[in-house]
Amino acid sequence: MISEPLSWRQLAELTNFAIDSVNGNTNSQATLRLFGQTEADVRVTLFRDNHAWCPYCQKIWLWLEEKQVPYRIEKVTMFCYGKKESWYKQKVPSGMLPAVELDGQIITESDDILIALERVFGVLYRGMEDEQVLTRRRLERLLFRAWCGWLCDRAFFPGQEQKNRQQFIATVAMVEEALAATPGAYFLEEFSTADVIFTPYVERMNASLYYYKGYSLREENSGLAAWFEAMETRPTYRGTQSDFHTHVHDLPPQMGGCYSNGEPQSLINQEKVDRGDWFKLPDVSYPEPENSREEALQRVIKHKSNILKVNPADEQLFDRALRCALTSMMTGESITPPLGSDVALRYLRDRINVPRDMSIYAAKRLRTALEQTAVLVGDAQPEPLPIKHRYDQNPANFVCG
Repeated sequence: MISEPLSWRQLAELTNFAIDSVNGNTNSQATLRLFGQTEADVRVTLFRDNHAWCPYCQKIWLWLEEKQVPYRIEKVTMFCYGKKESWYKQKVPSGMLPAVELDGQIITESDDILIALERVFGVLYRGMEDEQVLTRRRLERLLFRAWCGWLCDRAFFPGQEQKNRQQFIATVAMVEEALAATPGAYFLEEFSTADVIFTPYVERMNASLYYYKGYSLREENSGLAAWFEAMETRPTYRGTQSDFHTHVHDLPPQMGGCYSNGEPQSLINQEKVDRGDWFKLPDVSYPEPENSREEALQRVIKHKSNILKVNPADEQLFDRALRCALTSMMTGESITPPLGSDVALRYLRDRINVPRDMSIYAAKRLRTALEQTAVLVGDAQPEPLPIKHRYDQNPANFVCG
């Protein structure tokens, strides 16, 4: 039984977590990926958002990782969380993401980027212009439209909510039929460009509909459940995968609004996503890595100064409270933090960003420790996360690396 939180030096001794961001598994911290090749082999620069929120960026990121094409990464601020960098506007006047520079040529629009990359580096089993992939691409667009129609519609008219729901479920049935037509879990005979195309928005549908509509895409559709499980066997996908909490709060400013139906199951799900238990959410199914706590601790220590600086609480008070939470996470010992620190701990709980800050299980461990420590001194909550923008996630305050 201990009564004092561990010091930062003592905490640092409890983690030796490290990654090879250049040649190791897919990770959000990388600014250069070589896959065992040399910098002289790099012909591609990917311009993607700092926070790994942009679904179209994820599509290109995942493709490059699967093909193991050496590339550089330049991280750019999305409109919803800060001012676009002037150097990027000079390269891409629209400011839109993603973009790639391939052999000195700037290419925008994710589909055009994939087609250009395929022409230089080859396809993933079947390419963007293959008829089987084109069929799946059209299906993905149908699913996207049905999702937007349900998630982003305020449903002012009687019966509109149910109509939107039925339209989405009917479209999901078409997706299930397409998955059932292949011998494995993927959209074609083996993993392909078709899976890359579906990944970003299906992941976001799984999170957002669970939270705002009380509908669990992954649990209610066996084909998609098997597809998610197959995707999670791939280190490439695991490195780009986000969690429910990150998605449901980053989507509203990107989508122009996400609207809850206010039904009992939605409210239950919202409580789970916002306050836990995060280990009981249907957002990931592979076993938790043994070093998830060490990863979370290492990432907090690395960015401790900025974490303390941006928190609304007194820095000294929050420093102790944070050490209490980290000590609990690493030792299992509950240590009461200073009075008034419950809001400060939950402010950080709500701003952990997967995968920008850490992987999905590391984030679950850290969110759990922060909440379990906060509840020892109260149930005060921070201001709700903004929905028109996410300036609280300004990259200047949450350094990537």
